[in-house]
Amino acid sequence: MRFAPEGYPFVGGALVLAAAAWTVAGSVGGAVALVLATLFSVLALFVLWFFRDPAPRPPADESIVVAPGQGRVVDIRVIHEPSFLRTTARRISIFLSVFDVHVQRAPVSGTVEHRVHKPGTFAVAWLEKASEDNEQASLGIGTPHGRVLVRQIAGLVARRIVTDPSEGQSVERGQRIGIIRFGSRVDLFVPLDWELTCRVGDRVRVGATSLAKVPVGVKA
Repeated sequence: MRFAPEGYPFVGGALVLAAAAWTVAGSVGGAVALVLATLFSVLALFVLWFFRDPAPRPPADESIVVAPGQGRVVDIRVIHEPSFLRTTARRISIFLSVFDVHVQRAPVSGTVEHRVHKPGTFAVAWLEKASEDNEQASLGIGTPHGRVLVRQIAGLVARRIVTDPSEGQSVERGQRIGIIRFGSRVDLFVPLDWELTCRVGDRVRVGATSLAKVPVGVKA
């Protein structure tokens, strides 16, 4: 299992606390010291698990648009997207709990043509207003068959969004494009003529699960 490098300081800190707690428990003894050492060990394991970064397995069919985030599809709607697509598009919203993989991956192959960070609030990520009001970063990818926008949205606990690619950089479908720390949401905007292959309530795996398909005869 691979781990996101952004998690190394957190994992290291948690392991140091756990080691110190077990040292105290071994020298002092007592039920309280043992319970604390156990709790710090569980915390270290959770932090390690949170920052996991499994290698994706995109479908062989290159017309498939894969999930940019891992979690549950909480909303699908037709909405005007003014910043990059500049037209009406289909927005697919994925909520990431603290137990989900928090690395984001490119849903399609193409060129990064838009990269914007917007400061904001930290409301609960599954609320509709989170798409507009919360801290967020938008990454627009141009393809020969249409534009796609991925929006990383901070949640109630999340306080740090990392976006990897720069404008002008090429990305491949399934390639890592960033990470959001500790609970968040990812919105994907695709053209209306792209076939929808998911529905609200679906559990999706980042870089692997199909959310949409480019029209027959062209590749994503």
